[in-house]
Amino acid sequence: MAGVEFLHGVELIEIDDGPRPIRTVRSSVIFIVGTAPDADALAFPLLTPVLIAGSRGEAAKLDVSVGETRLGTLPNAVDLILQQIGAVIVVCRVEEGEDDAETLANILEGVYIAMDSQSAVGVTPRILIAPGFTGERPIGISGHGAITPGSLGTNGTFPLAFTGGTGSGAAGNFTVAGGALTAINITSAGRYSVAPTFSFAASANLVGAASPVVLGATANAVVAEMVGVAERLKAVIVADGPNSTDAAALTYAEDFGSKRVYVVDPYVKVPRGGNVVNEPASSAVAGLITKIDNDRGFWWSPSNQNINGIVGTARPIDFALGDFNSRANLLNEGNVATIIREDGYRLWGNRTLSSDAKFAFLSVVRTADIINDSILRAHLWAVDRNITKTYIDDVEESVNAYIRTLVALGALIGGRCYADPDLNSPASISEGKVWFNIDFTPPYPAEHVIFRSRIVNDFLEDLVI
Repeated sequence: MAGVEFLHGVELIEIDDGPRPIRTVRSSVIFIVGTAPDADALAFPLLTPVLIAGSRGEAAKLDVSVGETRLGTLPNAVDLILQQIGAVIVVCRVEEGEDDAETLANILEGVYIAMDSQSAVGVTPRILIAPGFTGERPIGISGHGAITPGSLGTNGTFPLAFTGGTGSGAAGNFTVAGGALTAINITSAGRYSVAPTFSFAASANLVGAASPVVLGATANAVVAEMVGVAERLKAVIVADGPNSTDAAALTYAEDFGSKRVYVVDPYVKVPRGGNVVNEPASSAVAGLITKIDNDRGFWWSPSNQNINGIVGTARPIDFALGDFNSRANLLNEGNVATIIREDGYRLWGNRTLSSDAKFAFLSVVRTADIINDSILRAHLWAVDRNITKTYIDDVEESVNAYIRTLVALGALIGGRCYADPDLNSPASISEGKVWFNIDFTPPYPAEHVIFRSRIVNDFLEDLVI
């Protein structure tokens, strides 16, 4: 032990306490899932995260066929991202199914590959997209009508069977109590154009039980799956709207209440092979967010920024500054971002689908995510150290120094980190728990700029000689 054993000479003791610098995590890695039947299978194996570091050469391997027609959703979507900036993209290619339902099932499986990105390719996605798969509100089983209880059943919960109808994919269960049917639970809506009927498991021994199936539009399954992934990754989802009408887009936005979902509608017009085609806008918007992160910072809103590589929108979006009744303002009011033609084509809209007003703005959500994750990842060194006054001071100063840097950059208005005097009780510390509070204020986008104008006579005095 240093300083205890006898030594006639000079001893050096290295002290490794003190604050540590915090490095901001990469804010704009894009994860995209889709299909590419003509991809190089070695470069882009199925259900595997593959890194594209801004290279069109790497992206070209998503379609190695001869001819102008690109098959699948990935080739054009990745190209539209790269027209905004040389982004870091994690690609997950899934197999096209024999029908839409099978392809959708593959996409839903591919969504979870985003979780493997850090271990597989060394980056954590912050922007999740699935162009071509996030806009639909499919018709499925939305519920059931009045229940005819039946009798003589075996008590318990049993799987439902669905017979007849046109479509597939529904799943659910039913409950028997007191020998009668008491509840029906739909766990998967499926996709149907003609409703099936419920068939109650024979093992339940129900006699005379019945209930009609109710069909209706359901929330997009891909976005629903992505929300859980986005919460774990501290990422945001850029989702395409239905690309049909304003009313449909506004209805779509009501399906989710998550701060992780940012909806853009309609599709965009893109020149391809001498023609102009409509493509989902999410890939262009994801690329634009990456560009703004690179040029200005993750704390900037991507709204009111020009989108490269597009020549129009799938349906006209009228816009005029100060017009409360324009189509663009109507969509923005319903938390749907859109694209306007004003000195080029610009993304227009700041708001997520958050049910919590604190996280209404996309830039605020992303700022909080990046700062929180940067602080979290920078403090591995602080785990398992002895809790002393010096230790607490070091952690506080590490975070406060980082906050001061962010304030100087304009990423924060202000903030501070301090050890919580109430939670850091002797009992808590004796259990190895130490608590720090971090308070910060992000900048907010100037979404509504108000000028008050009035005519006055004050300046007529200048006319008097």
